[in-house]
Amino acid sequence: MQKSRPTFLSSLFILQAICSFFFIGDIIQDMGGQPEVAGAFSEVLEAGVAICLLVGTLFAGWELRKTLQREERMQQQLSVASGAFAEIMQTQFETWGLSEAERSVALLGIKGYSISEIADLRATKEGTIKAQNAAVYRKAGVSGRLQLLSHFVEDLLDDRLISPVDTK
Repeated sequence: MQKSRPTFLSSLFILQAICSFFFIGDIIQDMGGQPEVAGAFSEVLEAGVAICLLVGTLFAGWELRKTLQREERMQQQLSVASGAFAEIMQTQFETWGLSEAERSVALLGIKGYSISEIADLRATKEGTIKAQNAAVYRKAGVSGRLQLLSHFVEDLLDDRLISPVDTK
């Protein structure tokens, strides 16, 4: 049912819309003073429409529950990945022999801060930050910030820390 789920949900939505319009029309007819169609057919039709709405509501609740469970699982995966990313960075910083200042500058650079922003945050001159960046890149064996970041992203993806999301 995975591939047909959108079709099924769309069909269910259309069915519920038709049922809603049926009941709205019935209410308007009752308010307008028009005589209601009598007979067993009318009763069966109203019962069928009510059952369709009930089934649609139950299915929507079931889908909502599954969606919330998937979201919770994805949040857990994101948490694991985030923690793993920080752990991978710290391990690699140690392997490269980065000083505390170089670690701080590298981390701020990976987070996307500019040289001037890092200098302001660390209360130092831009030239110092540039020199520390150059030392980080040299020790890491990369030519710039993007290669440094891609080094960590590749490590994170290669680790396969998290299992695939259950889409059932």
